[in-house]
Amino acid sequence: MADNHNADHQQHHNGGGNYWRFMAMVATSTAIMFGLMYLNTYELDHVFWSETRFWMTFVMGGMMMIVMLLFMWGMYKDKTKNFIILGVGALVFAVALWLVRSQATVNDEEYMSAMIPHHSIAIMTSARAEITDPRVRKLADSIIEAQVKEIAEMELLLKDIEENGEMGDGTPLPARTTTLTPELQQEAKQVVERPLSPEVRGAISEAD
Repeated sequence: MADNHNADHQQHHNGGGNYWRFMAMVATSTAIMFGLMYLNTYELDHVFWSETRFWMTFVMGGMMMIVMLLFMWGMYKDKTKNFIILGVGALVFAVALWLVRSQATVNDEEYMSAMIPHHSIAIMTSARAEITDPRVRKLADSIIEAQVKEIAEMELLLKDIEENGEMGDGTPLPARTTTLTPELQQEAKQVVERPLSPEVRGAISEAD
């Protein structure tokens, strides 16, 4: 009888330990994922704190908590704890996703410090991709030029704000429209225009 009681107690104790191990595994993986998201920056100097990446880590961590527990459901016998973990994972996922999508906690400095590594990714892919179409190469080069310039601008702005404070009265300024306007659409179409072949130019000349 005592042996059965001790076995039940040991099983309960081990079950609790498994849950702690599960949460430690999720927390460790989540922390590692935050660092991994910086591995595709072009230069080490472009690694800046990114609040968006921070919240995205929790989006992935919350979903990982749910998926891992569902796959290992049979290993964790306490259904009450299981449903609590699922609820916590869903809550973390939802709140973190809202913070990512709303950018509610991102101010001027945090915006720029997040955009620098983001721009750095564009530089890396544009510089190292195996591009063969001259039009795509021209587009990629224009992206490199713009991103390099804008990273320099953001670094200077961050330094100036740190030393002298922000300009303006603190009122949030509205962004320009994110809609593809007819003017932008027309500019975009020019990218895919192909030069006239000698045959076509000859036919046009003959018609004239």
